[in-house]
This record gives sequence, C-alpha cells and structure tokens, in this order.
Amino acid sequence: MAPEQIATDVWLLVMFRALRRATARNLTLSSRIPPVIGKVRGLSVAHTLSASPSSILQESDRAQLPHGAPFPRRSHTCGALSSGDVGSTVVLTGWLLPERKVNHKLSFFNLRDSYGIVQLVVSAKEDEALLAMMRKLPTESTVSLRGAVRMRAEGHRRPYPQGDIEVAVVSCLLLNPADRNLPFLPSDTQNMANENVRLRYRYLDLRREALSANLKKRSEAAHLIRSVFYERDFTEVETPILLKSTPEGAREFLVPTRLTGSPSSSSPGQSAVSSTTKGLISTPLFYALPQSPQQPKQLLVASGAVDRYYQLAKCFRDEDGRKDRQPEFTQVDLEMAWVSWGEPDMSNDVSAPMALIDADDSPTQWRIGGLEVRETVEALVRRLWSKLEGIELPEQFQVTTYDTAMHRYGCDKPDLRVGMEIEDISSYLPTSVRAALTSREEIVEALVVRASTSDRAFLRAARELRSEEKTVERLEVAQNGSIDWIRQSEIIRRTADFAVDDVDMQINTALHLNSGDILWVARRRGRPEGGSTALGRLRLQLAGLAETLGDFTFPDDPRFLWVTEFPLFTRADADKEFLAHGRWSSSHHPFTAPMWQDIKKMYEGGVAEVRGQHYDLVLNGVEIGGGSVRVHDAGMQEYIFTEILQASLDRTETTSFAHLLHALRCGAPPHGGFAFGFDRLMAILCKTDSIRDVIAFPKTSVGTDLLFKSPAPASREVLAQYGIPAK
Repeated sequence: MAPEQIATDVWLLVMFRALRRATARNLTLSSRIPPVIGKVRGLSVAHTLSASPSSILQESDRAQLPHGAPFPRRSHTCGALSSGDVGSTVVLTGWLLPERKVNHKLSFFNLRDSYGIVQLVVSAKEDEALLAMMRKLPTESTVSLRGAVRMRAEGHRRPYPQGDIEVAVVSCLLLNPADRNLPFLPSDTQNMANENVRLRYRYLDLRREALSANLKKRSEAAHLIRSVFYERDFTEVETPILLKSTPEGAREFLVPTRLTGSPSSSSPGQSAVSSTTKGLISTPLFYALPQSPQQPKQLLVASGAVDRYYQLAKCFRDEDGRKDRQPEFTQVDLEMAWVSWGEPDMSNDVSAPMALIDADDSPTQWRIGGLEVRETVEALVRRLWSKLEGIELPEQFQVTTYDTAMHRYGCDKPDLRVGMEIEDISSYLPTSVRAALTSREEIVEALVVRASTSDRAFLRAARELRSEEKTVERLEVAQNGSIDWIRQSEIIRRTADFAVDDVDMQINTALHLNSGDILWVARRRGRPEGGSTALGRLRLQLAGLAETLGDFTFPDDPRFLWVTEFPLFTRADADKEFLAHGRWSSSHHPFTAPMWQDIKKMYEGGVAEVRGQHYDLVLNGVEIGGGSVRVHDAGMQEYIFTEILQASLDRTETTSFAHLLHALRCGAPPHGGFAFGFDRLMAILCKTDSIRDVIAFPKTSVGTDLLFKSPAPASREVLAQYGIPAK
C-alpha cells in the first residue's frame, strides 16, 4: 500500500474515533469533524451512532474542516497526471467545478488547480453517500480528495492535457465551501460577466484558465529575460521609486510627505517651525513616482560602478484614459556604457578618418550609435520567441528610418504585413502644381488599390470604405490610359490652375494604374511630423475593413522592424503640449543625442532638421519598445535644456537636472539604453488585445481600481498631516 494511502487511512480512522466520542457527548457533526465521505477498511464515516445518514447529508454543505486542522498532503497536481499514472491512487486538491450528471447514480465533475483540470467520476454503485455529498457541494468549493487514476472509455478520450484519463473518487474532504451566490462562475466562459464585474472580483476572474496561463507565461518570459541579461554580463539594480518631479514628458503622480519647506528653499526637510519664525509660509513637499528610471540608470552608468544595467522596473504615468495604457506598468529597462557605431573598417589608411561599415547612405542600415543595444535587444527577442512560441527569428531585424516609414506607410510604426504602400506623385503633376507645392513645402501622395495585383484583397473594402479623413479624396480610374482622375481631383485643382495638356501622360504607367483601380489622394507638408499621416491612417482602415469582410487575414508571422533617426525635437506631440506650451519638446526625451551629422544644424538654429539617435522596435504595427543613445556632453545637454527646450523660462526646470549635468562633467562614458513595455509585449505573446489580461490586478481604462476601490478620498485629518487643505 502506498504511503499516502496509509497516511490517509490513519487520519480517517482518527477522525472516525473522534466522531464516536463526539456522538457520545451529543455533539453534532458540524461542530467537531469535517464531512469526510468515503470508506475506510469497510467503515462508513458518513454515518454516526446517533444521526441518520440523511440528516448528515443535509448538513454536509454547512460543515467543513476546522480552520487549520490537518488534511492529507496532495500527491499530484491536476496538471501533472498522465496516462502513466493509471492504476495509481492519488490525493488531489483544488476547486470543484459544476457537475455533469449522467443519471441519478453517476456524475462527472472537473477538479481544477493552478496547474490544470482533471475529470472526476463518482458512482453510486461504489459509494452512494459520497455521490450524494459531492452533489450538494457548491461549485468553486475547495476540496481534498483521494481516488484511482484510470483511462477514460475509448470513445470519450480527448486530445488535450489529461483528456485521456479520469480519477475515480474514493473519498472527498470539504476544505472550504464556496458561496452559493457567487457574482459569476469563472468556469462558465460561454456566459462571461462584463469586464467591470470581473475586475471588481478579480480574485475570481483569475481562476479562468486563460488568465492563469497568461500569468505563468509572463513569469516564464521574465525568467528568460533575466537569463539573457545574465549571460551578457548585465547587473540587475533596483532604482528609487520616490523621486522628484521633473519635466520629462508625461504627467507624474505625486506622493505627499509630512516634510515641509519654505517656498524660496530648494532643500527639503525644513521644518514648519523654522519657516514660521522667519515669517514665511511653509509649503508641503512631494515625491514623484518615476515615469521611467531614466535619470537613475544614466547616473548609475555614469558612475562607472555598473557597465551594463537592467531592471524589470515599475513605472507610473498619469495619462488620460486609453484602452491599451495603465497608470502603473512594467518596463524591461537596460542601459549600457561605451555604446558604439559598429565595427571600424580597418582597410583604410590608419591616418584617415575611421570609416564605419554600417555608416552608409542606405536607409536599411543602422546609421546611428547604440549597436550593442541593438544586438542585446535582438538576442532577447529571439530567445523569447524561440522558447515561448517555437519560432526562430532572423539574426538581424529589418531597419528603416522615420522619414522612410512615414513616406511609404504613413506611420512611424508600420505594419509590414499590409502590402499597400503610399507613393509621392508630386513629380508627375503639371508644372504649375509642382511649383505651388514647392513654394509651400508640400507634396501630394496617393494610396492605390490595384484590381489586378495582390491588392485585390482590399478592393471590396476600397469600394465600401467611407473615410472620415477630411483631407483625403477617393478617385477611380475609369479606363486604361485615362487621366480623368487628375482632372477630377479637387486637391490637385485647388493647389494651382493647370492646363490639361500639361499633365504627364506617363503618370498612369508610372503608378501602374489600370481600369477599375481605386486611389486616395492627399496633400501634406513635405517634412513628416507626428506619428501618422492621413493616408497612413486610411491604409490601416482599409486593412481592418478587408479583414472584417473576410477578404484579408493578417498573417501570424512576426514582422519586426527597427525605426531610427526620428526628429530630435517636435511641436506635434499633443501629449507633451501641457509642458511645452508652444515650445519645442523632445520627440523621445531631452537626453537623446543628435546624429553627429546634424550637430552643426542644431547649434545654427535648424532645430526642425535635427535627427536623433533614437530607435523604436516595432512588431506588426505595435511599438514594443524604444531607446536612444544619450547626450554625454554636459555643454550640449545644457544647450538643449536652455536654448531649444527653453527650460530657462522656469528656473526650477533647469535645477531639476543639475545633478545629471554635474555627473556628465565628471567624465561620463558614451552610453545608451532601451526599454520594453513588458505588459504590451506579453499581450502580444499571449495573443490578447488587452494588456489587462496579462496583469494580475490591473486598473480600468480610466485608471480606477474596482477591486481595491482606488483612488479614494482622504479625510480632512489625513490631508492636514500633509499640509494639504481640503476643499
């Protein structure tokens, strides 16, 4: 006999003897012993000497194991059982799922734990009292049971884990009964409650197999990430959570403290008493939760103590509600010292300037610094996809520039699975139109859906789509060789008057236009700005509608793309306007280094033309991470703060970075970094549209926590402790 079975039988005999003693003292079953239903050496412990079996069964769903009392240790998890365990007696624990009643003498149940689900079979032929007791147990109750593993009947085996086996239950112990009126049943995936209800009772929702699997996959991914960093000599360092508010981009969460200071003092901790004696009003002091560990990690690398840093960092941003954002999120953060531009070409004369193999004019090449960062990130992504998805990715990912992405796809995070590309048709337009466009620094673009090519999948969508883009017009080619679509174009005609004879008759040939083709035309500034253009947004609308119509299916294969050479500064970021107030703001953050070819332009005032050593990694149209090479020259960093971002308008903005500027003056090495949005990355790996599905306790889209009821108001007394007046 197995040791587990002996231990169980001994425990049951002890309970049975306690039952007899309790009965002798006229004590009820529910006050002394747990409802153990089963047989031990021929003795039915479902019976007492003074109570009938029916009366005990009526109370069995109320009685339970006294809190903290011993129960048998499980021998297996539900997910560990297999056909190799057939014939074994096992002890399992878990949550009891709804009964599937075959007839009055036979029922099936499922038992679920964190590792899997196994089918239970209970027969009245074996133990009528056991079947009656288990039928009375509320769904989602926690139980401990013992049974024999056996194969399912030949016609009832299923091709999923534990689908070919079942456990014939011998005894069942109720550990904790569930409420019979649960808000919803996690096992009923066909009638799921709405998301707000599930978020309010997240501890129930997490019992769903899909969410449980997501959390396990997230844990496995975190382990793989740490292993890659460890293999590459990175050091994991925790950086502070309580920092000072700095104007780096997004809004920050503030944390009040009981410390106070005078309005004219930059030193925290001055007491209210000292301020009062000087006739000053003390002001409350606040911490800020970090948007990212940007300054700490740069200072860490500048110190020389750590050459390669990483961290799975908690970050916080007080952003307006968005479905794919959370006020607190996890970032896979890294920073590296001594980042370079690639391997030098030593074939040249050593006295000549050092040429870099990758520094050519091709937009598919990595023409910026941070090559070591690129190699690390690609190694990490390859490991994740290999181990978690079974997909081997290429040794190097495709690279494009921001300008190329915006011109070809109308988006700074293009989805390469959609084949349609935008084309600049300005050079084919009449001379008067071209001259007007040049004077305005504008171009005319076209997105063509061709009826006779691979674009055919989008043709029905092109005919049905009614775009809300007001700066775009839809045209159709009536017949081969016809240029009537140009004459019909309001956008082209409003640009400048032109004679019909002045139209380049080769335009249809150049654009491969034929009868039945549909094209959209738009006019925009020649220098792209922001994250998308009107035609870029329309391109994605077409793909989405074609998918809805069933004409197009997005391929599952991952298409990774590096987008580099972003504008270093922008006035087209609405999210940063609350800080910029019409000034230039950083496209990435103020610590990003300019491309060395554009440094002269920056100092000469050509701010709009300066490109940054900024790189984003895009997967199938989703930005999963980004980073940059940092400014390591204190003079240049201060110039960016004061002359371009105009932080000198507010002295406190400059002093917020004084420590960083001094660290750069202490001999900081060239350095660069990167950060993944871990939640979004996991949503992709788990194939879910919502990042809330990969976070244990997420907030709603507007940043509220329905489970913990946060944020919540504080009392006047609490606010007074922090020097904050209550309204």
